[in-house]
Amino acid sequence: MSEKVLIERHGAVLVITVNRPAVRNALDAEVAAAVAAAADELDSSPELRVGVLTGAGGVFSAGMDLKAFQRGESPSIEGRGLCGIAVTPPRKPLIAAVEGWALGGGFELLLACDLVVAARTARLGLPEVKRSLVARGGGALQLADRVPQAVALEMLLTGEPISAERAALVGLVNRLTEEGGALAGALELAELIAANGPLAVAASKQVVRSAADWSLTDRWSRQAEITDPVFASADAKEGAAAFTEKRPPVWHGR
Repeated sequence: MSEKVLIERHGAVLVITVNRPAVRNALDAEVAAAVAAAADELDSSPELRVGVLTGAGGVFSAGMDLKAFQRGESPSIEGRGLCGIAVTPPRKPLIAAVEGWALGGGFELLLACDLVVAARTARLGLPEVKRSLVARGGGALQLADRVPQAVALEMLLTGEPISAERAALVGLVNRLTEEGGALAGALELAELIAANGPLAVAASKQVVRSAADWSLTDRWSRQAEITDPVFASADAKEGAAAFTEKRPPVWHGR
C-alpha cells in the first residue's frame, strides 16, 4: 500500500486515510490506485463489514492534484472512475469522515461514499466552473441524487462551497460532529452497521443504489432477486434464533 494512503483495521471496520496533508490530500494516480486497492480489500475480506474514508491533517481532500494533472496523471481509473470507487463503489458500506475542505474531486470522493459524517467546520464544494472545467468525476451526475436539484445546481454553477451544517440540512451529511470529531463519529456509525447481518446490509445497499434504474413493472421482481437469497440464508435463521434466545447473533455471511 502506498504511503500516500494509509489503511487500518478497527475490528470489522477498515479506515482508509488519504495521507498527503502537505498538499491538502490532493488526488493523484498513486492515491487513486491505493484507494481502489483498499476498496477491493474491504469487499474481499470476510472479517471486514464497513469502510471509513478520511483525510489526514484536518482536511478531507482539496481535489485533483493539478501539478500531477499537468504531468499527464489522472486520479481516475479506467472503468472504475475517480479513485476506483466513483463508478464501481464497494459492495459494502463506505462512510466519509470529513474535516476541513472537501473540494472538487475531494467532494466527488465524498459522493462515492454511502454516508457522510462531517465536522461542523467542514466546507464542501465543486469549484470546477471557476477553472472552466466540469465536475465530471460524479458531481454533475450524482449530486442531484443526494440533494434537491436547486441546491445541486447552485453548487455546480457558482462553484461556491457550502458549510457542513447546510449540507446536513439538505440531507447530504448524516451526522455532524465538533471539529476534530468526524473520524470518531464515523467509527461510531460504522460499528452500528457492522453489528448487523452482513448479507442484509450489502443487499440493502444494492437495492437502494440500483432501484433508480428499475422500471415500475419489474422493480419488485428485481428486488426479490437480491433479497430472496438473504431470507434463505443461514444468517437469517441465526438472526431469528438469536432474537428468540435473547442473545447477540453470530454472523457468518452465508
